[in-house]
Amino acid sequence: MRRLIIVAFLVCFTIPGAEAWPGNQDILYQISTLNALFEGIYDGNMTIKDLRKHGDFGIGTFNSLDGEMVVVEGKFYQIKSNGFAYPVNDSQKSPFAMLKFFRSEKTVYLERSFNYDQLVRYLDQVITSRNLPAAIKIEGLFSYIRMRSVPKQNKPYNKFPEVVKTQSVFEYRNIRGTIVGFRMPDYFKGVNAPGYHFHFLSEDRKFGGHLLGCETRDIKIFLDDSKEFKLALPDHGEFLRTDLMKEHETGLE
Repeated sequence: MRRLIIVAFLVCFTIPGAEAWPGNQDILYQISTLNALFEGIYDGNMTIKDLRKHGDFGIGTFNSLDGEMVVVEGKFYQIKSNGFAYPVNDSQKSPFAMLKFFRSEKTVYLERSFNYDQLVRYLDQVITSRNLPAAIKIEGLFSYIRMRSVPKQNKPYNKFPEVVKTQSVFEYRNIRGTIVGFRMPDYFKGVNAPGYHFHFLSEDRKFGGHLLGCETRDIKIFLDDSKEFKLALPDHGEFLRTDLMKEHETGLE
């Protein structure tokens, strides 16, 4: 039986027959919704200290939309609008993030050159199901990477589609690093963006951003499905008052 549990603005969806990792770690944990972010709700609702309890792998953003979040091997990085990666302290807050404890269930080696569109079509063939959220880590050498980050916003906040018009775009060639992200099923629309959402972090952990395009050379793909999903919703006035039923394009490109 599918369970719906609501406790202090925490929503938990469990897929029947799911077997969690020890410590109930096979959970994709998300704070707030993508529609809320698109509507300009950028005030952080949860500290990094609290987020660490829910995963060692993930993506998101920071208070006031101050750059891109990359979480890999339990370490949090903040990619600011200059493209550089900075360490994150536990007191910082996030208005939107997705995390899980990553435990690879399938590994694929890809030694041929794929552009971004070819890569996601290939991923569609190797993921378990389009109906399960999939955490995806891609490590290796990339002939080309194109990324972006956005500048910190000041109140009154512009909505996200306006903010991305001011994004900074970075391009690198022959670079090693890690793509971190997720593929979400179509039925998550509004709560999240259907399809793929990736961030990148260089191997030396010095730069990165939201992935816009790439060309692979020699990579390893690690896949980890989530059988359980938890959504923690903000309880502040702005989230409670905003119309979150509006239709949005993904706006992630």
